[in-house]
Amino acid sequence: MTRIDEPVNGWLPVGSSVPDDWRQSSIWSDLTRYPEAVLALLCLTQILCWTVAPALVDAAPPGDVVEGFMWGREWVLLTYKHPQLPGWLLETSHLLSGSFRWPQYLLAQLVVSATFIFVYLLARDMLGRTRALAAVLLMPSLYFFGWPTPQFNHDYAQMPFWAAICWLLWRASRGGGPGWWLALGLVSGVGLYAKFSTGLLLLFGAIWLLSDTRARSRLATPWPWLGLAVFIAVAAPLAVELYRMDFLPLTYAAWRDQWVLAHRSRFYYISVQIAGLCGFLLVLAISGLLQRSPAPQKPVGRGTLVYLLWMGVGPAILVMVASLFTGAGEAWGAPMYNLAGVVALALLGHRLGAVEMRRLAICAFVCIIGMSGAYAGIRWTSCNLRGRMDAVCWPAQQISDEAEAVWHTAVPGRLDIVGGDTRIALLAGLNAYDKPSIFTELDMRLAPWITSQRLRDHGILLVWPGRGVPPRLQPWLDNIPVKTVLFSWSLKAPPVAISFAAVPPGVRQLPGVIDSLARPSN
Repeated sequence: MTRIDEPVNGWLPVGSSVPDDWRQSSIWSDLTRYPEAVLALLCLTQILCWTVAPALVDAAPPGDVVEGFMWGREWVLLTYKHPQLPGWLLETSHLLSGSFRWPQYLLAQLVVSATFIFVYLLARDMLGRTRALAAVLLMPSLYFFGWPTPQFNHDYAQMPFWAAICWLLWRASRGGGPGWWLALGLVSGVGLYAKFSTGLLLLFGAIWLLSDTRARSRLATPWPWLGLAVFIAVAAPLAVELYRMDFLPLTYAAWRDQWVLAHRSRFYYISVQIAGLCGFLLVLAISGLLQRSPAPQKPVGRGTLVYLLWMGVGPAILVMVASLFTGAGEAWGAPMYNLAGVVALALLGHRLGAVEMRRLAICAFVCIIGMSGAYAGIRWTSCNLRGRMDAVCWPAQQISDEAEAVWHTAVPGRLDIVGGDTRIALLAGLNAYDKPSIFTELDMRLAPWITSQRLRDHGILLVWPGRGVPPRLQPWLDNIPVKTVLFSWSLKAPPVAISFAAVPPGVRQLPGVIDSLARPSN
C-alpha cells in the first residue's frame, strides 16, 4: 500500500499515458489535470447559489436559525437542547455583517463547502486526485447537501467535523506524525460542541482503531494518547456544563424520540433517508458508473474499503435500525452520508473515464443551480400564491419593529426580555435594536440567562399570535393593555394577527408570577 505521505494516484500510475477518451476535450481533461481548481469552482457555485436563492425569497430565517441567533447572543456553552457552537457562529456572522438577512445562508454553505474539501482530501489519499474529484462531484446529488442547507442548525454544523475526523483518523493511523493525532483530538473535541451525536462517529472510529492491525500498532507510541488528552481537555467544559444542567439535553433527546414515535411511522426515518439518496443513485446511473465493465486489475485495498464502509456507512445504518425502536429526526442523518461518493468511487472507480467524469461534472452543477433555483421558486410561491405560512414567510423585520415600538411607548428603558409564544417571541426579538433575550417557554430551566431579579428589574414584552390572551399568559397581564397588529405576509393570504403586551418592571402582579416560576412544579 502506498504510504500516506507519498504522492498518490490510485487510478493512473505515474508516467502512464492518458487514455484516448481523455484527449478528446481539453476542457474535460482539465478535470483530472487540475482537480483542485474544479473543486474550488464547485464550492464557489454552491456558496453563491445557495446563499443568494434563500436570501432573495425568505422573509425570515428558518425556525432553527432564528433560535440559534437568539441563543447565540447569550454566549452560553450549552442549552437544554444542544451545545452552542452553531449559535456562536450565527452570532459572529451577525456581528461581522450587521444583518440577519443573508449571513446565515453564507455560513451554511461555507460549512458544506468545507465538508466537500475534507472529503476530497480523504478520497485523494485513498483513491487518487481524479477519483477524489469524482467522489465530491457526486455529493450535490445528495438531498442533504442541497434543499435543507439554508437551515443552518446542529445537524449541518457537524458535517465538516465528521468529514475531518474521518480524514484525520486515516492519516494519523497510516503513518502520520504527532501533528495528525493532535489535530484529531482537537477536531473531535470541538465537534462535540456542534452536536453530541458527533460522539457516534468517535465511537465507530475508536472501534476501528482497535480492530485494524496497522492502526492499533500506533497505540504503542505516545501520540494517540496525547491526542486523547487534547480531546478530553477540549470536551471537559462541555461535560461539566452538562452535569450542571442536570443532563437536560439528554432529557430533551429522549422526549424528542418519544414525540417522533408518537407522530411518525416507524419507517418514517428510513423512508426519508432512502428518498434523500435517490438523486445520488440517479446521477450514478446517468454518469455510466453503474454499467458493467471488467473488474479492475488493481482493486482498492481491503483495508481502505473496510474503513470507508465502517466509517462512511456504519453510523447511517445503525441509526436507521435504531429508528425502528427509538425514533429519530429526519435530518439527524445529514452528516452520515459525507463519504457516500467516496464509497461509490472505491467500488466503481475503475469505470471512470472522460465521458463519466463529464457527466458527473454536468450533473453536479445542474443539481446545485437547478435545486437552488427550484428552492427560490417554490418558497416564494408557497408564501405568496399558495398562502402557506412556512417559517420563512413570517415578516420578521416588521414584527421586531412593532415589538420595539410597543415597548418604548410603554416603558422608558431598553427592551431586555421577550417571551410568550416562543416561536413568535423569537421573531420579535431577532431584529430588535435592543437585542433582547428570549425567555424560552417562560421556563427558567430552559432559559437560564433569565433570572427572577432580571425580570423584576427589566420587565418583559409578551408576544403571541391571534387576538385573545392565552390562559397561561393571563397572570402576567392583569390590567396591562394589549395591542394587536395585523401583518401582511402574502400576496393572496389575509394578514396575520400578532398581539403585544409590555409588562414593565415593578408592576403589582409581577413578583407573584416570578415566584410561581421559581417554585418547582409537583
